Amino acid sequence: LLKAYHHRKKMSLKSERRGIHVDQSELLCKKGCGYYGNPAWQGFCSKCWREEYHKARQKQIQEDWELAERLQREEEEAFASSQSSQGAQSLTFSKFEEKKTNEKTRKVTTVKKFFSASSRVGSKKEIQEAKAPSPSINRQTSIETDRVSKEFIEFLKTFHKTGQEIYKQTKLFLEGMHYKRDLSIEEQSECAQDFYHSVAERMQTRGKVPPERVEKIMDQIEKYIMTRLYKYVFCPETTDDEKKDLAIQKRIRALRWVTPQMLCVPVNEDVPEVSDMVVKAITDIIEMDSKRVPRDKLACITKCSKHIFNAIKVTKNEPASADDFLPTLIYIVLKGNPPRLQSNIQYITRFCNPSRLMTGEDGYYFTNLCCAVAFIEKLDAQSLNLSQEDFDRYMSGQTSPRKQEAESWSPDACLGVKQMYKNLDLLSQLNERQERIMNEAKKLEKDLIDWTDGIAREVQDIVEKYPLEIKPPNQPLAAIDSENVENDKLPPPLQPQVYAG
Repeated sequence: LLKAYHHRKKMSLKSERRGIHVDQSELLCKKGCGYYGNPAWQGFCSKCWREEYHKARQKQIQEDWELAERLQREEEEAFASSQSSQGAQSLTFSKFEEKKTNEKTRKVTTVKKFFSASSRVGSKKEIQEAKAPSPSINRQTSIETDRVSKEFIEFLKTFHKTGQEIYKQTKLFLEGMHYKRDLSIEEQSECAQDFYHSVAERMQTRGKVPPERVEKIMDQIEKYIMTRLYKYVFCPETTDDEKKDLAIQKRIRALRWVTPQMLCVPVNEDVPEVSDMVVKAITDIIEMDSKRVPRDKLACITKCSKHIFNAIKVTKNEPASADDFLPTLIYIVLKGNPPRLQSNIQYITRFCNPSRLMTGEDGYYFTNLCCAVAFIEKLDAQSLNLSQEDFDRYMSGQTSPRKQEAESWSPDACLGVKQMYKNLDLLSQLNERQERIMNEAKKLEKDLIDWTDGIAREVQDIVEKYPLEIKPPNQPLAAIDSENVENDKLPPPLQPQVYAG
């Protein structure tokens, strides 16, 4: 999907206006099923990817069994030959053991994973027979986890018997996932996807639940289990998700000089209403990292995308097109530099309810975000209609886009382009002034801290050198209300006088 996307994009670029273009057909599953594809699934949708994955897994299991049978035959042949050649037994057997150990490593690790309960929910009997005692799932959790658990239970009460069965299966799944934490994140993802599929299918076939209610139930199930599993499966240490996060953040910082005009973004931020929508879109894409449930992260992407469409509509006074949306989304990602972007994309891909990624506006916007990130990773001079020399200088930070010299303009040059370069030069100057002010502010802050520390040290030295001693007074002062026998010069008290009327 990505190769086809970049090839089609380069072919569609025009010399007079190099826009970012991708056909809507390139967003769909490459198997032709009509659902949205995903670069993480090699261009397949969730359904087709699972089918391809299961085919590859069955093929791998067959190859492993054939390897095991071949090793068994070789072992029997080696044992038979060792009986006839006693002298060479030690050497032959040691070589055979080394060969068997090397070849059997992949077979043991693969067969055990595929034939264990890694791809299905373990039964209660299997869990009780586990070696380690089952820890309590209801350990002390965060306030959000407790709140989600209560909401899930209250939600299922309206479904009576079906709700009880769903709650039972969900609890078994969470307990089973505890024993699968040593598996790779891809295998844990496969367990979650299998659970989603089995629960939805059971409700539709056995419970005769309408499809719209199935979607609501699946949303609540996803919210409940992923709130509990989030800290174990989001950006795990066993993956390179964190490395990818740092790489894309570094890449976006290096592309901070890219302007909306270079991407042909049809958004005018000089309009206050448009500027507010751009800020809201950036806020939404950044807020995605604070959510724990894949559906909530998708909701942030959807809100961001709707703000983008509204900003384009206000700017152009007409509805936005898909060709306008993708470059604007790229610009928003470059301007916002969302934290842990790759980890969030991988988390959604691995543990979101697959039906949300295959259809609907959530799936469409998420697919476009994946394409935007892929474009940023492969952004080059040709994509921005720049020379390689200018692109390299901008990337290295040696210079930033400046306005074109006045004498180099042709007489019939577009006034809008001249104004654009004038604004770019002004922005560059303001950026340099801001950097100087920030440097001076940091220097002033350091001087103030040093001055405060110096004054504190001087005061401490003076206090230590001249300690303050408070001595009691030599003669205590007499209390006001005490009897003063020595002072007899006070006038006599006033006596009341009576006047005859």
